[in-house]
Amino acid sequence: MNIALIFAGGTGQRMNTKTKPKQFLELHGKPVIIYTLEIFENHPDIDGIVVVCLASWIEQFNILLKKFSIKKVLSTVAGGDTGQASIYEGLKEMYKFVKRDSIVLVHDGVRPLIDLETISKNILSVQKHGNAITVSKSVETVTADCQPDGRLGVIMDRSRCYMAKAPQSFKYGELFDAHEQAIKDNLCSFIDSATLMQHYGHDLFMVEGNDCNIKITTPTDFYIFRAVIDARENEQIIGV
Repeated sequence: MNIALIFAGGTGQRMNTKTKPKQFLELHGKPVIIYTLEIFENHPDIDGIVVVCLASWIEQFNILLKKFSIKKVLSTVAGGDTGQASIYEGLKEMYKFVKRDSIVLVHDGVRPLIDLETISKNILSVQKHGNAITVSKSVETVTADCQPDGRLGVIMDRSRCYMAKAPQSFKYGELFDAHEQAIKDNLCSFIDSATLMQHYGHDLFMVEGNDCNIKITTPTDFYIFRAVIDARENEQIIGV
């Protein structure tokens, strides 16, 4: 079984929105989270979806699922205090539906420009290597170990630098076990699943995704998202 775990529990503080979390902002009458879910809904190899949502928005979210005919969502659960805790809540809910060797694709609800090909590449990589971390090549110079006084640290070889994105995909049992161990070890600040899994000794394997697979975090990200969607619609209209 291949199941997507969509994390939509953020409050969107950096979006400067006072009425809606960023995943519920609308473009052309459709919320960002629905754009994201439609890609997984339409992928033939995705068998189900579990969504982690802000508790106060679950009722509205379930209304949206019906409105936009999203059929593959098996369950919606409230998130925790952190992203790590929220993913763990989703994994616990998944226990009802999956086996230990099922493939789980962890994805941000605010990455609506994910494409079918990247999802397929994730599934194939988990089947071959046991996991998959979606990445894109760095297009900027990357420096590490910068000093408090402002001096640059080591400048990395850009040709070897990648940006980790999502989906980040694993065997269910291995990801669940790592989360359980993190709780036992009182480690609660892993920034994503890749960081957590590498900490517990897993070799990670990358798959390259498309450059448009941005995470909508700031108003600028939303404007980029809108530009991409509008460009795609214009291509369909004029037949480019």
